[in-house]
Amino acid sequence: MVCLVSRTGRHLQRYDNLGRRQVVGCIPYRYKCSNDGTISNNLEVLVISSQKCQKMMFPKGGWELDESREEAALRESLEEAGVLGNVECELGKWDFISKSHGTFYEGYMFPLLVKEELDFWPEQNVRRRKWMNVKEARDVCQHWWMKEALDILVKRLTSMQQQKEQSISICSLI
Repeated sequence: MVCLVSRTGRHLQRYDNLGRRQVVGCIPYRYKCSNDGTISNNLEVLVISSQKCQKMMFPKGGWELDESREEAALRESLEEAGVLGNVECELGKWDFISKSHGTFYEGYMFPLLVKEELDFWPEQNVRRRKWMNVKEARDVCQHWWMKEALDILVKRLTSMQQQKEQSISICSLI
């Protein structure tokens, strides 16, 4: 069972020792299925609209005192994008300033290999979600630090795919 209500308020919000709000985000991804049902090497990422306008980004929100960063990443992906999956190794940490509020933030990003896309989720009435290829997502994403996280994810997944292919090549020689 999935909770269909988003957490609200700042009473559990984490701040670093400089007073910056700590946020955690996720890049939900999957490999596109071919028409015959096989999984291809074509990477897709899920972007969402912001609540206040239609700018596109990846799910992110406050890291709260009662959860790990990974738990916060999974919660934000569920609340904002309606997806569940496996949170993978952190992509990095970024310091940034909110353009709308002029406040400083510390942001962490994680990849989320999507296993389930829900029909109903907490913020479905205030956000749009859309699967895109990496180039499209990079073009529409409004935050430089999220674009950097996407670049890191693509490099990581490409490297893993190359290692897998090399292992298969070596095994076929034996």
